[in-house]
Amino acid sequence: MRQKIVAGNWKMNNDLEAGKKLALEVLEKSTGSEKAQIVLGAPFIHLTTVVEALGGKNGIEIAAQNCSDKESGAYTGEISASMVKSTGTNYVILGHSERREYFNESAALLASKVDIALANGLTPIFCCGEPLEIREAGSMYDYVKQQLTESLFHLSAEDFAKLSIAYEPIWAIGTGKTASSEQAQEMHAELRAHLATKFGQEAADACPILYGGSCKPGNAKELFAQEDVDGGLIGGASLNADDFLAIVNSF
Repeated sequence: MRQKIVAGNWKMNNDLEAGKKLALEVLEKSTGSEKAQIVLGAPFIHLTTVVEALGGKNGIEIAAQNCSDKESGAYTGEISASMVKSTGTNYVILGHSERREYFNESAALLASKVDIALANGLTPIFCCGEPLEIREAGSMYDYVKQQLTESLFHLSAEDFAKLSIAYEPIWAIGTGKTASSEQAQEMHAELRAHLATKFGQEAADACPILYGGSCKPGNAKELFAQEDVDGGLIGGASLNADDFLAIVNSF
């Protein structure tokens, strides 16, 4: 049975105290018996504080929202995978649509980030997804599968088994359009079949594929009921502990 994961992506929100308060509220209101692995994706400045505040309680994990593709050196403003790992953080979100769009992160760059994250003992949550024009052109499956091919298909089966995928229908985020649970399932099934062509069916079946398109308490249960939807990468709803845990408990 595939691991279920619900990861919050706080993005560029919450100062240090607010982040600590939110993390502690999630901890206080969780039971430790949730059916999904809880991951909190915090800004870099929060990592050490949030890790120390939670102390591994209730099995809650912390994720960085990015890392550099360089191990160390004269890269002002960058944060290396080894720095992230040194805080006690175990996960890292890579390839988010906002990183691809606003910071022009290429497939080759993301392949390097995946490699360096794995080499430093981090578990990548690798994001992929298509914009509106690709969806409307009907070429969404080829587009998203190419993202996986270009950034992940160089991995060994052993390393591939250490990561999870997050599918983001960019066209359904902030556009007024809605992705149905059926559309999410169709894409997740396509991606799993594509992964199987490289890593084998058993490895593909074991890979968690999360949904990252405006998942909320009102639609989480229907989304998570789909055969190939193994959880969510949650944006805005992760900034409210009650909403986030309602999503976690939708399995």
